[in-house]
Amino acid sequence: MISISNFSFEFGGRYLYKNADLHIKPGERIGLVGKNGTGKSTLLRIISGEYQMSEGDLSKLKSLSMGFLNQDLLSYNTGDSITNVAMQAFERQLYLEKEIEKLLLEVETNYTEQNLHKLSEMQEEFLHTGGYDMRFKTEEILEGLGFKTEDLNKPLSQFSGGWRMRVMLAKMLLMQPQLLMLDEPTNHLDLPSIQWLETYLTDYNGTVIIVSHDRYFLNRMVTKIVEIANQKIYQYTGNFDDYLLQKKERDELQTRQFENQQQYIKEQEKFIERFRAKASKATLIQSRVKMLERLDIVEAVQNDNSKINVKFIATKQPGKIIYELKHIEKSYGENQILSNTDAAIVRGDRIALIGANGKGKSTLLRIIDGSEKFLGVVQQGYNVIKAFYAQHQLESLNIENTVLEELAGYATNKTEIELRTLLGGFLFHGDDVFKKIKVLSGGEKARVSLAKIVTTGSNFLILDEPTNHLDMQSIDILIEVLNNYNGSYIIVSHDRHFISKTSNKIWWLEDCKIKEYPGSYSEFEASETLKSKKNINNHNAIKSEIKPVKKQNLSIDKNQENKKKKLQNQLNELEKTIEKLNNEISKTEIELAKEEVYINPDKFKNTLNSVTLLKKELEKTESEFENIFEQLLKFE
Repeated sequence: MISISNFSFEFGGRYLYKNADLHIKPGERIGLVGKNGTGKSTLLRIISGEYQMSEGDLSKLKSLSMGFLNQDLLSYNTGDSITNVAMQAFERQLYLEKEIEKLLLEVETNYTEQNLHKLSEMQEEFLHTGGYDMRFKTEEILEGLGFKTEDLNKPLSQFSGGWRMRVMLAKMLLMQPQLLMLDEPTNHLDLPSIQWLETYLTDYNGTVIIVSHDRYFLNRMVTKIVEIANQKIYQYTGNFDDYLLQKKERDELQTRQFENQQQYIKEQEKFIERFRAKASKATLIQSRVKMLERLDIVEAVQNDNSKINVKFIATKQPGKIIYELKHIEKSYGENQILSNTDAAIVRGDRIALIGANGKGKSTLLRIIDGSEKFLGVVQQGYNVIKAFYAQHQLESLNIENTVLEELAGYATNKTEIELRTLLGGFLFHGDDVFKKIKVLSGGEKARVSLAKIVTTGSNFLILDEPTNHLDMQSIDILIEVLNNYNGSYIIVSHDRHFISKTSNKIWWLEDCKIKEYPGSYSEFEASETLKSKKNINNHNAIKSEIKPVKKQNLSIDKNQENKKKKLQNQLNELEKTIEKLNNEISKTEIELAKEEVYINPDKFKNTLNSVTLLKKELEKTESEFENIFEQLLKFE
């Protein structure tokens, strides 16, 4: 499908790639990984044709269709509805729809064979390219990505950058390109949307390339890992866990080869130095010098897994109860977030608060912090010292400060030596502490913010999306810090790898209540899967349980029951009628496209009238169906 051979790419005076190779086959699901700055997004832009290689060959199928979701799309804005923006994927179908409407109007006054033939061809193409289903498919994908039905007609300009990115993702998925490239697609998704995307991409027919720091997502999605390191591209079969094992084996082999080669070079150099002055050995010496010059040098393995050395110690031991929440009420206008809910956080709790965006997770964190107004009571326990890491934490850093100055301004009771020691634990070594905040990457800024929290000596942490925009190394650092921490915390995160490594209790918000699972995320997920299977298996059993109730005299009003039965029968009949009418409309529209119909003015007009009458009858029947359905709901 795509082959890039012996290519190099130079940017800003340095090579991101040098003599690298990559081959992509149809149907592959590729995870593109590497440290920040190694050129993952650059590679996608080279493939898309946006960037040109310094040297090398790139070949791809001429007819190859590509879709590229990248962070630049965040800036796209329009007053058009999100449904219409996503439907831009159906460029040809939208064009046909407009032309068909024009021709139908024209046919009413200018009934020519040429117009009829053109109309027939357009209708046939519109049918076969899925034109009649495009709005339904668009709404289905938008709702799968977390949009509410009532949001679908709202303009894109009303939504934040993260939600706009979801619209652009929906558009890419609807385009169904042969090659779909996704740059950090989970950054702007909540957990239910990530799970929906996993299911969708699993059945995707094309080739997919994903750049992501979400290990859980990569493990579930990809069949091949492409790693960028040392200006080269390395390919591994399997998911992310398979890659880690294979990489370890490759690194061990490369280390042995490097050590053996270095020993061989030393021996040859020693021999050359020893006999360099002897004329009788001149030819032999020259031969060995040339042999060393021609040697294909094995590079030393670069250790990217720098270990941190941070001790985050809570300075005081709190009481057994950290926080107690009683009768909590919170709403924004008519939107009820929490209603008369209770919960408690006890010493040793490491809580992951999960769920969809908009459910009130960040609001709950602010209620616990005391920075959000609410009704009810939040009681802080004895000796509790809290620290709050909010989503906007990185924005609160003074970009003109150096790393050391930023930390010194926050921890005024610490000496420079203590601060530099702490920063060294967060991988800021030597002159790194004098870097300006404004030149740091997102991961480096997060490490500075974490270092600031460590200086507080807090025994309770409130962490709101701490892994946002972090690379894998920074996430691993945070996991290690939290696992070595002797305090308690509550975390909001959509990174399942992160919460599975750091939590011992799961909270989620449902029906305006705080729900709790007393175990790890993997145990919670297994429990939810089992519960889902049981619900499916018990569906028929639940139905059968209703039968004996009917046989007993249990104060069920027979008139009401009969009325309900009658409505149910009516609903079933209307459902059959709707299905029949839809089939008839489809058949009649196909008839319109047939030559023997559109060349005969009378037949065409009669058939067109039939379609109109059928659609009116369908509209009336659907209205009756909705009315009966609403009446039935009153019996539930």
